[in-house]
Amino acid sequence: MTVTFKGKPVELDGPDLRVGDKAPDFTLTTTDLQTANLDTVTANGTKNALLIVVPSLDTNVCSIESAKFNKRIEDFPPDVVAYVVSRDTPFAMARWGKEQGDVKLQFLSDFRDHSFGPAYGVLIKDLGLLARAVFIIGKDKTILYKQVVPEVGQEPDYEDVIAAAYRTSSAVNA
Repeated sequence: MTVTFKGKPVELDGPDLRVGDKAPDFTLTTTDLQTANLDTVTANGTKNALLIVVPSLDTNVCSIESAKFNKRIEDFPPDVVAYVVSRDTPFAMARWGKEQGDVKLQFLSDFRDHSFGPAYGVLIKDLGLLARAVFIIGKDKTILYKQVVPEVGQEPDYEDVIAAAYRTSSAVNA
């Protein structure tokens, strides 16, 4: 798969996952340096996980995107837990959260194992960054939604993500 970075095409490393595919496992690090994986983000099959993938919270677009998702967190069904995933260090992620104040998003870093990007097909190998993307992983650990933003410097379609969360939520469909 290819996206653009500042208008220049860049290849993404990893599989082109589809809705309905089994979500690959990963090892990420929380802001308190604990390990998180697929079981962690789905709360052992009791929550849907919204994974907001950004290149770096230290960039303008990533910061804006994360702040917008944080402000809209109440727009999501109650069985959805939102995480920001990047290769930023856990310390940088915690700093961003502290600077924003009242952050309801959780942060997961791929800085240590670098397993998320290639597993989810969002690694910009030449840059060592993750492409901008959003995934919803279901309680059953399947991919319920995927949006890879075609230009890394652009924001995702927030309304589409929220609508997808409601379409896939068992809280709504129960």
